Amino acid sequence: MKTLTVFTPTYNRAHTLGRTYESLLRQTDQDFEWLVIDDGSTDNTRRLVQGWIAEDKIPIRYIHKENGGLYTGYNTAYANIETELCVCIDSDDYMPDDAVEAIISHWKRFGSEKYAGITGLDFFLDGCPIGGYFPDDLTEGHLIDLSLKGLHSGDTKQVMRTAIMKHVAPMTGFPGEKNFNPIYLLLQADDMLPSLFLNRNLCFVEYQTGADSMSAAIFRQYVNSPHSFAKMRRLEMTLRRNTPLNLLRVAIHYNSSTILGHEKDWLSSSPCKALTVATRPLGWLLSKYIRYKAR
Repeated sequence: MKTLTVFTPTYNRAHTLGRTYESLLRQTDQDFEWLVIDDGSTDNTRRLVQGWIAEDKIPIRYIHKENGGLYTGYNTAYANIETELCVCIDSDDYMPDDAVEAIISHWKRFGSEKYAGITGLDFFLDGCPIGGYFPDDLTEGHLIDLSLKGLHSGDTKQVMRTAIMKHVAPMTGFPGEKNFNPIYLLLQADDMLPSLFLNRNLCFVEYQTGADSMSAAIFRQYVNSPHSFAKMRRLEMTLRRNTPLNLLRVAIHYNSSTILGHEKDWLSSSPCKALTVATRPLGWLLSKYIRYKAR
């Protein structure tokens, strides 16, 4: 059995998926398989991937599912991954040629059940690390500390122990809401165990600017998926490595999401009831601002 699964949730990205595939062909270590989760694409994704499977150059598994949003692709992936490690490479991103080798080498040298996985770097296409490099002495720690302690600003790439992700998955969403960020699962795993840090590029990222991008139209996502965002904020309130300032931010966002979602149990379901009550007016103002921006 391979050590690593590279999984790629995709929806109508046949025009970019080839770059991801070509990068996997170039890997200097072939101790991986590629799992493609097709979230109900209506383009030629199925035919494209089936052609690559027929080429038999790398191990590929293809799963087609009904469209349900990115988080359901993650759920499907974690239910089907069998390798020790797994990493998500989006359908518009790709891995540097030595990424798999760097991951497996680092894990074999330092990895154990004490860690949730490895956190590496994302790079822009121009070869610059997004948010810069990690501090030189940062060898292990928690993902949440990167932002809360100002250790790194920008996206990172998480290589996770599959057993940990199977423990926290699946994410349970809400009818009609597809914008539930899969970081919900990573936050749970990170709260359980630290990760190893690897100051290496594991993924080249090209940010999509269109309306189909996960990073686009965030204000509309707040309006369209308020229950999902409220659930995310409830989790964030319970994280053990929180800071008072971050709790304040989370409580304000929680209030705005419950207001947008007309949730009647907004107080009883809050893990931080006093803070939730105190920040309710600010949450109301934020909800008004979100509706304005989402017009």
